[in-house]
Amino acid sequence: MTARIIAAGSIAAGSRFARASAGLARNWPAVGLRAIAAGLFGVVVLESPSATLASLLLMFIAYLAADGAFAIVAGVRAARRGERWWSLMLEGILNLAAASVLLAWPAIAITPFIKITSDWAVVTGVLLIAAASRLSVSHGRGLMVLAGALSAGWGVLSTAPDISDARTMGLWLVGYALVFGGTFAILTGRLRSRARKAETG
Repeated sequence: MTARIIAAGSIAAGSRFARASAGLARNWPAVGLRAIAAGLFGVVVLESPSATLASLLLMFIAYLAADGAFAIVAGVRAARRGERWWSLMLEGILNLAAASVLLAWPAIAITPFIKITSDWAVVTGVLLIAAASRLSVSHGRGLMVLAGALSAGWGVLSTAPDISDARTMGLWLVGYALVFGGTFAILTGRLRSRARKAETG
C-alpha cells in the first residue's frame, strides 16, 4: 500500500514537472527576448567606452525594465495554462522594482549603484535557481541553474574594492550581460527544440 502511494506521488510529481516544463517551452520566445535584451545591453555598453555613470545608469535601467517585463510575460502566460512559475514573475517584479529605485535616484554615486546591482543580482539568481527546480532536465534545468548561479556569483564578486569608477563597473556589467544572455540563448534553443518536438509528437 505504501509503495503504491509513493508511486502515485512520484507520477503526480512527474506530471507536474512535465506540465511546467511544457508550459515554459511554449513560451520560449519570452525567454529568448531576455537573452536578446541582455546581449543588446552588453553590446551597447561595450560600444560606449566613455559612458558616464549617469548614462550607464540609464542603460541599466532600460535593461532591467525590458528583462523584468519579459520575465513577467513568461510567468503570466504559463500561469494562464495552469503552470505556476511564480519565481519567474517575482524575478520580473524585482527587476522592475530595482529599475524604479534607480530611476528615482538620478544623482546616485558609484558605491550605492554597485550595492543595489549586487543585491539585485544575488536575489534574482536565487529566484532563477528556485524556478529551475520546476524545469525538467531535458528542458534545460541545468542551464537555468547555471544562469542563476552566474547571476548570484556576479553579485557577490561585484562588491570587489577595485570597482570604483563607471568604466570598470561598465565592464563588469558587460561581462554579466554577455554571459547571462549567452546562457539564456542556449536555454531558449533547448526550450524551442522541446516545444517543436511536442508539436510534432
